[in-house]
Amino acid sequence: MKSFSIGPVTVGGEALCVIAGPCVIESEEVCLRVGAAIRDACAALGFGYVFKASFDKANRTSIRSYRGPGLEAGLALLSRVREQLGVPVLTDFHEPGQAAAVGEAVDILQVPAFLARQTDMLVAAARTGKPVNVKKAQFMAPWDMEQVVRKLEESGCAGILLTERGVSFGYNTLVVDFRALPQMRALGHPVCYDVTHSLQQPGGQGTQSGATREFAPHLARAAAAVGLDALFLEVHPDPPSAKSDAAAQLSVAQAEALLRQVARIREALGPMG
Repeated sequence: MKSFSIGPVTVGGEALCVIAGPCVIESEEVCLRVGAAIRDACAALGFGYVFKASFDKANRTSIRSYRGPGLEAGLALLSRVREQLGVPVLTDFHEPGQAAAVGEAVDILQVPAFLARQTDMLVAAARTGKPVNVKKAQFMAPWDMEQVVRKLEESGCAGILLTERGVSFGYNTLVVDFRALPQMRALGHPVCYDVTHSLQQPGGQGTQSGATREFAPHLARAAAAVGLDALFLEVHPDPPSAKSDAAAQLSVAQAEALLRQVARIREALGPMG
């Protein structure tokens, strides 16, 4: 399997890579508060850490929902977070024309699940010269990601991470088939499990998505037991007040506890091989 580096963090090596931060950029204070806490928790557990937050949530349920500060202000803030925390940063983008600017500001780009099949998005991300995390769409099978991988590889992608985030099951419901992790890893690239987005109930509250946050520890433990290279979490100092994904995000204390559980499972199982 191919590994790659995001700054000082190796993805696909022995140490787990944790990608975590608030769902959307709300303020510099929120980003730094969450980032510092998770950075320190990961360092204590021997995990690599990459900060994540979105400058724009382009797929919010309601047109009135908060989307973020936008491209220019958001990327500037992410650059400050990287400098002040001393960690790599990740963000997602939503149009091929944004890729170049995003690639200059962050250490790894993310292609959202709804756009995972969009060739122009994948090619634009690969051409930045930065690694790319692609979230498997809720409507795709794990083996469908082979063509996503080919698009990225043939476009010269510097590193590929494939993320499982649940599959649509009826209305407003996602389920996780953990076979997807080894099936996607068999494509030759590291795999990630997105805990909090797997808990979503898309559009389940009418003007916003709901979630079943209480199951986060159960699903994270299951993913750790199956085997993974990275873990994705959205974390907020006060989840009920979050401007996006309030029902799904974890508090800092919940995230720290979850990471300790994952560390114990990985220690018990040993290397993935």
